[in-house]
Amino acid sequence: MFITLSPENPDPMYQQVLDQIKDAIAAGELKPDELLPSIRELALELGVSVITIKRAYQDLESQGLIRTRRGLGSFVITVDQDVLRKEKLTEFQKELSRIIARGRKFNISAADVITLIKQMDGGQK
Repeated sequence: MFITLSPENPDPMYQQVLDQIKDAIAAGELKPDELLPSIRELALELGVSVITIKRAYQDLESQGLIRTRRGLGSFVITVDQDVLRKEKLTEFQKELSRIIARGRKFNISAADVITLIKQMDGGQK
């Protein structure tokens, strides 16, 4: 699968799994009705405990992103892409707020950050 876990990441392993699956659903990399690996398969592939993957899948199910059917597995469900996009924009806003606050300590303005973003994005809107 596409998940990469990092011990340097401060997030717990289950959160890293959850975030990466959620991002793949939001980006359309995982399609509605697509079967996810079994909990055991994914745990073995990632070298983590079954409990870690089970927790991630339970959270994804409670967030309305997957459905688990006993004996069949866990499937991606149809989600409102606009809702996921809004969630991602909120995450970006929080991260940018932290970046701007850190920048102030070094006399780096929001305008400087915007200029950097435009340079990194090739000047596209």
